[in-house]
Amino acid sequence: MTTDNGSGTTAGGSGTTASGGGSGTADERARAAGVEVRPAAGHIGAEISGVDLAGDLDDAVVAAIRAAVLRWKVVFFRDQRLDHAAHVAFARRFGEPVVLGRRGSASPAGFPEVETTADRLELGGRFGMEHEEWLERRRHTLLRGWHCDHGARIDPPAATILRAETVPPYGGDTTWSNLAAAYAGLTQPVREFVDGLRAEHRLGVGYQPRPGDDAYVRHLLDHQVASEHPLVRVHPETGERVLFVNGYYLEQITGISRAESAAVLELLLAQATRPEYTVRFRWEPGSVAFWDNRATIHLAPGDNAHLGFPRTMHRVMLTGDIPVGVDGKPSEPVVGTEPGRW
Repeated sequence: MTTDNGSGTTAGGSGTTASGGGSGTADERARAAGVEVRPAAGHIGAEISGVDLAGDLDDAVVAAIRAAVLRWKVVFFRDQRLDHAAHVAFARRFGEPVVLGRRGSASPAGFPEVETTADRLELGGRFGMEHEEWLERRRHTLLRGWHCDHGARIDPPAATILRAETVPPYGGDTTWSNLAAAYAGLTQPVREFVDGLRAEHRLGVGYQPRPGDDAYVRHLLDHQVASEHPLVRVHPETGERVLFVNGYYLEQITGISRAESAAVLELLLAQATRPEYTVRFRWEPGSVAFWDNRATIHLAPGDNAHLGFPRTMHRVMLTGDIPVGVDGKPSEPVVGTEPGRW
């Protein structure tokens, strides 16, 4: 998201925000704009009402939404009537939408900023697998599915805005975790240890190949994407320290052995996904979720595929910046990625 100078300040080197108690800038802006923000969980998530996202939003409402996203990391709206054009227009109030170079056949023609998640159902078929087998080979452990969007890029998206068109009558929920709260919840010695570490994030790590020739492995080798990111990044707007880990792109901490890396990552991922740092959202048609991709990881649902109900979602991502560590050193590209090039 584009920076809003009054949207968050740090309370010092601990990484907690001055508005973290719920009575600071985010609440003040919401009240001033006539917007209701109802927290959904103790550390993350809030539902916003009194806003028509398809309407002509004034600057005060936009500022209130931005502040709520920074404070609560993910915010939810119900009963919205966004089409593709309105979805993109809403996103532009907060930053520059990502224009994707390649999308699947389900995504709408004429709106290159909009990606329809039903595209994902096509991916396994490109490599000779049913969708469920492809998912199972990529997400074969409990923590593998937790991810930020495009975390292997040198400049992962700043935020994602996802809207629901068709959802199952039950199942299909999405869960998010607050990585700033997860970092703050570590003990001081562990925080000091991880502050100085960096790790490689790579597309396709952990994938379990099929026996014999595997077309997806060949695709990954031909289209490698990897970056070295700080294990703790400093949020560019709030100044919070964020535990920059996920189960999908991250496998190796730089400069330590694989055995040590595996043990440290297991500890940090378990911390990042503790239930008290998460919120789970029950989708309805017209629901919208807007999350800070720099400070969260999320888990797509795994309980609806066997039900046979359609689930059609559309997302727009906002361009992001290059992560910066506690030492002020930015991330570095390893292969297949450069800022702003999708």
